[in-house]
Amino acid sequence: MTEIARGLEGVNVTTTKLCRIDGQKGELVYAGYNIYDLAEHSTFEEVAFLLWNQRLPNAEELAALKAELVAERELSPLVNTVLREIWAEVRPMRTLEVAVEIIGAEDRKSSDLSNAQLKKTAARLTAKMATVIAMYDRLRHGKEPVAPRADLNHAANFLWMLTGEEPTELAKRTFDVALILHAEHEMNASTFSAMVTASTLSDMYSAIASAIGTLKGPLHGGANEAVYKVLEEIKTPDQIKAHVDALTARGERVMGIGHRIYKTTDPRANILEKLGHKVAETSPDRHYFDLSLKLRDYLAEKLQGKPLYPNVDFFSASVYKMLGIPSDLYTPIFALARITGWTAHLLEQYADNRLVRPNAVYQGEENKTYQPVATR
Repeated sequence: MTEIARGLEGVNVTTTKLCRIDGQKGELVYAGYNIYDLAEHSTFEEVAFLLWNQRLPNAEELAALKAELVAERELSPLVNTVLREIWAEVRPMRTLEVAVEIIGAEDRKSSDLSNAQLKKTAARLTAKMATVIAMYDRLRHGKEPVAPRADLNHAANFLWMLTGEEPTELAKRTFDVALILHAEHEMNASTFSAMVTASTLSDMYSAIASAIGTLKGPLHGGANEAVYKVLEEIKTPDQIKAHVDALTARGERVMGIGHRIYKTTDPRANILEKLGHKVAETSPDRHYFDLSLKLRDYLAEKLQGKPLYPNVDFFSASVYKMLGIPSDLYTPIFALARITGWTAHLLEQYADNRLVRPNAVYQGEENKTYQPVATR
């Protein structure tokens, strides 16, 4: 009997120098650097360079990348016009998907798959996707978009464009770390989707649009928004038991708990929880973070003996809420960070390409004879 790997679980589809995950130990490593080390000391711009080059930048290289990202933040008149036309009709992830395709359509070098040009495309998408998300949110709330600021780093500039207010140092650092934690995660569904598209030698913009469409699903990037909805439904700590018991009685899972890879707590969840405690000290929305902690504790008690632990989505929901970010932007922000990992994998794919073309085992009928439509 032919073995079928449903969901491709346990199947190795490529090699990579970008990321190593040990789900048993709860380890996440970007190009040789442990995620705890990067979250403590690095910046999102440094991590972007690391993923695109498999090494950390020196001071001159980091300054050059920062300048390139700043130069790419502005959107073209066409993208501006389209966003103003469609914001009332489409949801955030669809907006991002459409914008990426337009940005690609305007790039006359989109079919240039050389490493140097691909890195320029990666930086362009990283910078412009942040502006797209912030502009979309401003427009739907009846506000004019806020122009990007050259004096702010990528994380701080996004918060500035989103709110029009100068973020606190804690908010800047918290969001910067959140972007680092979401930047890369080996061969997940959206990364594989991008890789499949790129393997046909389609351009990077089309591959990223594929990844965005894949990330949109609630079993992938949409999980952090789903966690927030759970917190909204629970409302108060005294409702945790009834809500969770009702979920499990229906055979439903609690979003943000458990992960296909990690058999212990996701290290990214540990880092976000630590940051969450700091943000909660001054946040008027700390209720969501406190509720997350109590929900986690109840689940640990209820699921004793079962290897289910918080993943990155579990705490990102309440941390983003405390940063003033609307819940339906959680998944676009996931994309805002993961664009670096997606494009890094595409650099590897284009450098050593092979068309992705798996097989399927046929289980249908045989020896059927065609009958004219009049006799059916």
